Amino acid sequence: MTSFLRYGRMLGSMARFTLAREMAFRGNFLVKVSVEVIWLGIMLAFYQTVFGKTSHVAEWTKPQYFFFIGCFFAINGLIETLFLESCNDFAELVRTGDLDFLLLKPVDEQFLISLRKIDWGTAPNVFMGGGVMVLALVSMSWRFDVPAFLLFVLTFACGLLIAYSFMLVLTSFSVWLVRNQSLMEMWWLFSSLARYPREVFNSKAWTEQLGRAFTYLVPILLVSNVPARVMVKAIEPGLVAYTVFATIATFWAGRRFFRHALRSYRSASS
Repeated sequence: MTSFLRYGRMLGSMARFTLAREMAFRGNFLVKVSVEVIWLGIMLAFYQTVFGKTSHVAEWTKPQYFFFIGCFFAINGLIETLFLESCNDFAELVRTGDLDFLLLKPVDEQFLISLRKIDWGTAPNVFMGGGVMVLALVSMSWRFDVPAFLLFVLTFACGLLIAYSFMLVLTSFSVWLVRNQSLMEMWWLFSSLARYPREVFNSKAWTEQLGRAFTYLVPILLVSNVPARVMVKAIEPGLVAYTVFATIATFWAGRRFFRHALRSYRSASS
């Protein structure tokens, strides 16, 4: 418990430091927030146009689909706020040898490296995504369901950890490749897959197999699909249980791979 509080205080300190640094350039902060607002607006306008021509998209009604969009936007906002900037910066730490100074600190390396820079410019995405979800629930006259809500919170956290684990693995390759721009672009590929319901892959036999692969082998489709599904469609106990299992497995594998990468790191002094 003491260790947990210690890491909580460190996270708070890093968050305050990065916020103060962000506020030193308020114009840049406002531009970043404006870009995210425009991006969400474009997404909503596009799907509003789509649902003007049909009542269902991949077996999802309009309110259900908009809840899905809000769920994705909130999860992606948390990933970008908490982890993305730090993970992008990891390659530069390896190249310059500044990683040595972080490894010398009496703190868990994964915690310090992946959470040292909080990007406050994308933090509003979490609230905007939450707002879209609330509006979607209101439009479908959703009645509060305690089991569904609790499972939503659980699977939302699982989706966040699965996405983080994939990002951590991609980041770890910087130890060997030094430059990781191409690898981090793969993260955008993964996040693009998480943006769509898994039912979109059911149109043909080969795409259905692809959807299963990205659900059960590389479980990136679980990130947004399962939380949204348990909240506005149906609770599938087997899929929820698999999501929890996949979260534990991917987080364990990501941490093991990250620590293996650090063992392969040759410091600037060696």
